[in-house]
Amino acid sequence: MTAHMRLGFHAPQTEEELSKLVVEAAESRTPLEIMGKGTKREIGHPVRAGAVVSTENMKGITLYEPTELVMVAKSGTPLTEIEAALAENDQELACEPVDIAPVLGYGPGEGTVGGLVATNISGSRRILKGAVRDHVLGVTAVNGRGEIIKSGGRVMKNVTGYDLARTLVGSWGTLAVLCEVALKVLPVQRETRTLVFFGLTDFAAVEALCLAMGTPYEVSGTVHLQGPLAARLSDADLAGNGAVTAIRVESFPASARYRTSRLREALLAYGPRLELDTDRSQTFWKDVRSLKMFQGNKYPLWRVSTVPSKAATLVGNLARKIDVRVAYDWSGGLLWIETPSLTDAAAVDIRRQLAEFGGHATLVRAAAAIRKETDVFQPLESPHDVLAAKLKHAFDPVGLFNPGRLYRGQ
Repeated sequence: MTAHMRLGFHAPQTEEELSKLVVEAAESRTPLEIMGKGTKREIGHPVRAGAVVSTENMKGITLYEPTELVMVAKSGTPLTEIEAALAENDQELACEPVDIAPVLGYGPGEGTVGGLVATNISGSRRILKGAVRDHVLGVTAVNGRGEIIKSGGRVMKNVTGYDLARTLVGSWGTLAVLCEVALKVLPVQRETRTLVFFGLTDFAAVEALCLAMGTPYEVSGTVHLQGPLAARLSDADLAGNGAVTAIRVESFPASARYRTSRLREALLAYGPRLELDTDRSQTFWKDVRSLKMFQGNKYPLWRVSTVPSKAATLVGNLARKIDVRVAYDWSGGLLWIETPSLTDAAAVDIRRQLAEFGGHATLVRAAAAIRKETDVFQPLESPHDVLAAKLKHAFDPVGLFNPGRLYRGQ
């Protein structure tokens, strides 16, 4: 007898409840919109779904072993709860995930750990510690057949079988529904020092950031904010001096101070600088992590990955045609580009530049009408489109999960 999926909103509390819902949806061919708290719901195309399944009731830390540097939590667990538990033991998520909720109109930290893993939006420390994907040890999920699958484990050394866990990282809920994730955590560094340069051009800033990354001093953050964006920073001394270029070092006190002093010597040619202590550094990098410079408006916002050495040229080409405000991260490897409200949010211009210089772009924020008519995620080319379709069919043969979210007509 064929089950019938109830339409509306569903928030299961257990893997078994979720599995039953998915089986019913598969049998009745009811497409599902998958989400946690919904803070990233507006990234992507509107989902063509008959029902919504939220993991917000699947929450709680199920295992935390500070000495083993491992935490396991249900996918609906708020990131604020995760980070509070880690802070009690002077530990953190070393991948420094971007808190994207505030730029989309939600409160700080409202996202869930499942949403973090599903989107793989990594922060400034990625250049040293790796992306979210590199910190996922294992997952439990429900695939499009309603099967409960487990991949990876709860220990740092786990190399058995296919690495399905990392396959699900960054899949935006289109392959399976995450139920539980195991994460690698790391100790908080005792000292943070940040070198700040003022008024550098985009080209000079990228040059300085790449030079810093080429030193042996283990730089953990390299950011350049154009003047209009720097003016929105919390630190008044940073907000009124034009463009801000920042280089971060983290370690125990003696090491951090030594490495910062050597960086100062290596970067003398880039002019006067300010050195931030740990407290002021934390304020600055919190602003960067929460994208404070893009909060408070609804202008289209792009997340663009490209070759660092080409970033300033790419931005310069765009600026000759349209008004843009840009934050450079990863020494220029990651660009956050705010554009005026054009009919396609400047998608044609941005992707034309990427076709020349290499990279990909995701439209993080835009009105629904713009998202409906614009390729939000970078269009796939052959053979990647074929591989993606095969992977989708292997996990979700009926096409239940988040249909149309990534690509129009999918």
